[in-house]
Amino acid sequence: MIGVGIIGLATALRLLEEGATVTLLDRHNAGCEASWAGGGILSPLYPWNYPESVTRLTAFSTAYYPAWITELHAATGIDPEYQVCGLVILPPYDQSKAIYWCHTHSTALTHELYSHHRGLIPIHTTSESKESQTLFLPEVAQVRNPRLLQALYQHIGQLGGNIIEGCEVRKIDISNQKIDALQTAYKKFSAGQYILSAGAWSKQILGEHALQLDIKPICGQMLLYKLPEKPLDSIVLQQDLYLIPRQDGHLLVGSTIEDTGFDKQITPDAKDKLSSWAESILPQLKIISPREHWSGLRPASPANLPVIGRHPYLENLYINSGHFRYGVTMAPGSAEILINEILKRPQPFDVTPYQQGWLHSQCN
Repeated sequence: MIGVGIIGLATALRLLEEGATVTLLDRHNAGCEASWAGGGILSPLYPWNYPESVTRLTAFSTAYYPAWITELHAATGIDPEYQVCGLVILPPYDQSKAIYWCHTHSTALTHELYSHHRGLIPIHTTSESKESQTLFLPEVAQVRNPRLLQALYQHIGQLGGNIIEGCEVRKIDISNQKIDALQTAYKKFSAGQYILSAGAWSKQILGEHALQLDIKPICGQMLLYKLPEKPLDSIVLQQDLYLIPRQDGHLLVGSTIEDTGFDKQITPDAKDKLSSWAESILPQLKIISPREHWSGLRPASPANLPVIGRHPYLENLYINSGHFRYGVTMAPGSAEILINEILKRPQPFDVTPYQQGWLHSQCN
């Protein structure tokens, strides 16, 4: 398997549970890219703005989380801090679209005043008009993704998986429409089946065999604050920016969306943008400096639609990549879909949309 982010780890775990022998290769350290850098919100930010194929996969995947986290915690002693905390959406938002989507998808939704959320103040008005209300999705959960990655890494080792870090794939040896081996600076690796889960680097690794695969890096920058106590009860979202409160008083602020290729340099402009917005929501942040500022490269794909399935021509190559902002959200569900594909088992729903990315763009 090429790539040891959240998607690769989740897929490897399922393969090991099925009795497979699994070796994972990563160019750097396991989970050190987008999987670590993200916030761990287990939902599309505005689900009504996405194609049904995206929200179907996120719903399928997040249903696995409670049992998945319980099993990982029990096996490793590492608590990924899964919690159902709800998502507060501040204006501006498309109220009618949100209400219709939530109704048709049996998703809980309420309107609440800003003051109903501890530490949150109104931005636009103190009146009780629609403009001063939030939308609240009480069923949205979060997970502390660095700890989830640690738990997956440890459990894969417990089950006999072999993770080799600092091992960049430099060439893929192919003959008769099959992969024969992966060439690295370390050694050649051969297997019966190969899985590509290299995120933003997936297209680059495949080279000419990527066909029309449309996955590219999109940089996202985030800030981390530490407060004496948890400043919010729920995740707060406004347009593309969000606050994620952790149980120990840490607060994540994210995130930018920057098409800068493989350049993930942090910038003062991004820091100012994120901190200014966060301070407008929580004024106490004005007297606190961010503890950390980092970035990650998301594997962007058209319409946030990942590619999951077998290569059209290389019969022993599979891909699980292109999850853009929702790799953590989609990880257990995407792994299950790929395992079903490999083992020729029935799928829970039509997975054709996740198998078309090899051949043509699906931009909306």
